[in-house]
Amino acid sequence: MRTILLLIGSNVFMTCAWYGHLKYRASPLWIVILASWGIAFFEYCLQVPANRIGYGEFTAGQLKIIQEVITLVVFAVFATVYLGDPVGWRYAGAFTCLLGAVAFMFVGRT
Repeated sequence: MRTILLLIGSNVFMTCAWYGHLKYRASPLWIVILASWGIAFFEYCLQVPANRIGYGEFTAGQLKIIQEVITLVVFAVFATVYLGDPVGWRYAGAFTCLLGAVAFMFVGRT
């Protein structure tokens, strides 16, 4: 559970770093880049321990697919709440495809 919580936290920071600046299009690009790097630092402070703690309980591939699912969920919330973008059927389709990927990574043996 610690791994999942750390991955959620890291994805919140990374989503803010990658997409938070879109509301500030008038800001100079160099400022946006520096701000994004600063935010991404905290993403790494959570991501690296998440993978370190989770590896062994999960395989590297399983950690990656867990991260991708969390990324899509965090992004959908961020896009809706912060950016005001509607979440439509394409998000549902993408999430369904990711659930298929989860099944491939977690069902059966390697």
